[in-house]
Formats: sequence, structure tokens, C-alpha cells
Amino acid sequence: MKLSVKSDYAARAVLGLARHYPTGAALRVEDLASGQGVPANYLVQILIELKAQGIAKSVRGKEGGYLLARAPAEISLGDVLRAVHGEVFDTPALSDPNCAPELRGAWQRLKDAMDKAAAGITFQQLLDEGADKEKMYYI
Repeated sequence: MKLSVKSDYAARAVLGLARHYPTGAALRVEDLASGQGVPANYLVQILIELKAQGIAKSVRGKEGGYLLARAPAEISLGDVLRAVHGEVFDTPALSDPNCAPELRGAWQRLKDAMDKAAAGITFQQLLDEGADKEKMYYI
């Protein structure tokens, strides 16, 4: 399975917003884009999709920008992938009556495992992993 650049950029954007979440202030698209290495014009399109799915929200005005709509612990990698792609894993074989039942069952198990894995990774966990690395020191 190969995910698109869009899914990577969406995950980076949510991680950037999660890092900024404790401030409670909106983050400008330009600042988020430069901090995450994402083209700003493409990021706007992604943020609109994330907003439509209740992952991000926007603030208008001089101090405007984007912020998370929910706490990082309430947003999973699966939420982000579904926001920009639909299903985390999808194959036409699941609805193809010509696909052998045992193979269709294997595809369904793979889909279930990927859904479970993606749902089990929250952005709070990613923040915590990043914080743990910053605490490490070398002698």
C-alpha cells in the first residue's frame, strides 16, 4: 500500500497544530507550512478538508489562522487519513462477487488491522514520543 504525499502533508499539519495546541492561539498557514516543510498553497486545501471533518478549525481576522478542533489525544492518524482519503485501506475486492471468499476474507482482515493500527496512534502519543527524544541526552 502506498499513501500519497497529501496524507503525509495532512499528518504533518496536524502534528504542527498539535505542537501549538497548548497555546490556544491560531497558527498562520504560512508559519505552519514553513515549520512542517509543506507548500502553503497545498496546505490550505488540506486544512479545508481537515476542517470539514472536525479535526481543525479556522479563526478569521488579524490573529487568524488554524488550530485543532479537538485535543491531540482525541485525534488519531486514522482520523487524518480518512479526512483526506476516505478509508485507511480500501480494495475493490471487498465488494467484488467474483473474488474468492477466502481472499475477500484476507483483504477484510488486512483492512481491519490497518484501521485498528491507524486508530491506535494519536497525535498526543506522537507529541509524547517527540518530547521523550528531546529529554534524552548522551554522555
